Amino acid sequence: MALLKFRKDDDPTAGSLGADVEALLENYSIEVMPRTAEKVEDFSSILPAGTRVYIAHIAGTPIEDMVATAKRLTSDGFPVMPHFPARIIKDKHTLKDWILRYQGEANVDQALLLAGGVDTPQGDFHNSMQLLECGAFDKAGFRRLHVAGHPEGNKDIDPDGGIINVEKALLWKQAFSDRSDANMAITTQFAFEAKSIIAWANTIKVSGVNLPIHIGIAGPAKLQTMIKYAIACGVGPSLRVLQRRAKDVTKLLVPFDPTEVISELASYKRKNPDFNITNVHFFPLGGIKINARWATENGGAKARTNNL
Repeated sequence: MALLKFRKDDDPTAGSLGADVEALLENYSIEVMPRTAEKVEDFSSILPAGTRVYIAHIAGTPIEDMVATAKRLTSDGFPVMPHFPARIIKDKHTLKDWILRYQGEANVDQALLLAGGVDTPQGDFHNSMQLLECGAFDKAGFRRLHVAGHPEGNKDIDPDGGIINVEKALLWKQAFSDRSDANMAITTQFAFEAKSIIAWANTIKVSGVNLPIHIGIAGPAKLQTMIKYAIACGVGPSLRVLQRRAKDVTKLLVPFDPTEVISELASYKRKNPDFNITNVHFFPLGGIKINARWATENGGAKARTNNL
């Protein structure tokens, strides 16, 4: 696999946001879909060796495309974490088939389990807890399982806009982690305001959820693109960060990047070493290459250990 190479003007320390951000970006992960991955000729030229790559499974995407993308990435040396959306998995037989395909063809041994972005379940599974409880991943020897987190709630789970059901689900997953051998963590939806992210992370920790948090962050993108995805994905109060910026029409076509939110989280992490946000997970809304370059320029170019 080719090593990352930088021209002098591509020096990842040039313009870096500082040591705090560099520390937080170490072991960052990034998300792709089969159709977006096809646009990248060589992942090893833009991502540090060992970067964990999630593969989002959107309803309607053939499992063959998912597995082919996983095989390509693992062949290039990247640990792959495919999504397993409960509501689009027909039954336990289908689940076992997917697991066997990922293992046999792409040597995958980790997964992100989530309910999935469809209103009506297409089969027997309604939520990620059922996927965990059925034991298929444990029997298959999956060593790492991540579950979804929602810093600003999820109206599919709590229609009234609260967080009661979301918190109950996280406590169940914490209890599952405590009684199982799986290495577990929470990977979250993206948000734009550090203050609300910090408050959520501290709140669930006080309630008894000690799983490491891989915080979802939207990568650089045009403001209009960012707002579109934020609304579609149900981002909550932190959407106001984008709305305030949108009032200045001169900024509508200017890329919006995660500098502010990551800087604030990194600063808080330095002052509070036990803070339960351990990693950054990027949603490359403006493109994988653009996101990877931003991460590199701000200190995220170190070799990966993926031990969290």
